[in-house]
Amino acid sequence: MKFIRKFTQKTRTSSNRNRDENHQGSAIDDGHRPLDTDLDINIKRFREETGNSPDLKVRQFELGSNPQIRVAAIYNEGLVDQPQLNEFVIQPLMLSKDRGRLSEASGEQVFHFLRNHALPVGEVDTVENWNEVMNTVMDGNTIIFIDHFPVAIGCNTSGGEWRGIEKPTTELSIRGPKDSFNESISTNISLIRRRIKSPNLWLEMYRIGEITHTDVAIMYMNGIVSDQIVEEVRQRLTDIKVDGILQAGNIEQLIEDQTMTPFPTVYNTERPDLVSRYLLDGRVAIIVDGTPFVLLVPALFTQFLVASDDYAQRYDISSFIRLLRYASFLISLLGPSIYIAAITFHQEMIPTPLLFSLAATREGVPFPALVEALLMELSFEILREAGIRMPRAVGQAVSIVGALVLGQAAVQAGIVSPAMVIVASITGIASFSTPAYNLAVSARLIRFVLMILAATFGFYTLTLAMIVLVAHLSSLRSFGIPYLSPYAPFQMDDQKDALVRLPLWMLATRTKAINKKNIKKMEPSGHSMLKKQNNRPEGERHEE
Repeated sequence: MKFIRKFTQKTRTSSNRNRDENHQGSAIDDGHRPLDTDLDINIKRFREETGNSPDLKVRQFELGSNPQIRVAAIYNEGLVDQPQLNEFVIQPLMLSKDRGRLSEASGEQVFHFLRNHALPVGEVDTVENWNEVMNTVMDGNTIIFIDHFPVAIGCNTSGGEWRGIEKPTTELSIRGPKDSFNESISTNISLIRRRIKSPNLWLEMYRIGEITHTDVAIMYMNGIVSDQIVEEVRQRLTDIKVDGILQAGNIEQLIEDQTMTPFPTVYNTERPDLVSRYLLDGRVAIIVDGTPFVLLVPALFTQFLVASDDYAQRYDISSFIRLLRYASFLISLLGPSIYIAAITFHQEMIPTPLLFSLAATREGVPFPALVEALLMELSFEILREAGIRMPRAVGQAVSIVGALVLGQAAVQAGIVSPAMVIVASITGIASFSTPAYNLAVSARLIRFVLMILAATFGFYTLTLAMIVLVAHLSSLRSFGIPYLSPYAPFQMDDQKDALVRLPLWMLATRTKAINKKNIKKMEPSGHSMLKKQNNRPEGERHEE
């Protein structure tokens, strides 16, 4: 339950305090005005301020035998849990056994009776001004006004319709868990707490957006995460001044270290198991209400090439697949550029039989290699976007058939060479091997720049571009942490789970680039010690 009074007492941010100070005395925002003692005036004002919206219901009751004691329940029909509202709020108000002794009670006595005895809901709160009334109702909770008393009661009845917990759609796994986040922030928090049953998993709630008042939560492992990182996350969230936050992508763009870069510096995932793993490593999770993706900071470049299955398979299989991903990323980034540079400026680097074959296939092509590559890559990107936006039943068919038909037709028409179709196809397939969609998009964007540079002076400009790219990556920071860690700066201990993954019993320390507070995460087990002994020479074992 998200009551504004509790929110302001426990997790009120500095931005909210500044906004409250700026709004004091304002003619536009008088939401801090106290409630009226007259029930009819309160109901009238609520209806006026909400435009008399039909989904905002007002249900009035009379308590006791004295018709002067009146109460009203106000709720949002689409956001409440209707069975809970009927059973724990409406029914107790109508069928209370103590209605008779309320005949001579005052408004304050009725308030204390309802708050402490009559409402069997999980949480109730005291609501004293109109800001709290509006936010409580818009959160899906119920407000109870009492005649002749200027304080209302807030009841936890939030619910409504939410999408259920389903399988991940963008981060598929073979052996990993099959659940994913949905649009409910409370559900997403519970999915994480279900995996980390520790009191050291701390949660902080914020409300961001001057109009939307979107609930944003941060979760971290107290005692493991760096205090500087947590404080930096708090500061960046409280510095956000915007009308509305509608999805996690809005938060991501407002808190990232550097916007002038194609590379993502904030990690997002829809998998609770990945969030739990990174929380145990010392990262901070940012959960936004209404979004099935959770943000993780700080983010490293290596993190975007790690999949959930890497920790469900044996270390040798996981290492091979991870190396394959790195190779696929380089192919998706450099494939067309290398072909353009070799075929245009460096024919001597191509074996002679292959060069003759390529020359024969390009004999009737009227365009240079750069134009060929641009035509094929742009066509592939259009087909990929069309396949995503079209209905799922026909999207895949259109993209696959379109690629085959266009490629074959382009070769037969002499617009592109067969070799260029092969290069574009391999590049497109390799781009799908990157687990993180936003990193794959970055490679697709940089690919076009590298193609143009490769067509200028061949491998010379391509090499200079790669040097600039690596330098740019080295300069990036994610919440103060070097983006290329553990490669630059080089951390020997962190290489155990970077380019390859060593056995789990060897991954006894957390990522040192992120965590310098609590490094050790695993004690040597008897099984791992036995492995170490078995790997020693036989003579040494006998001496012991």
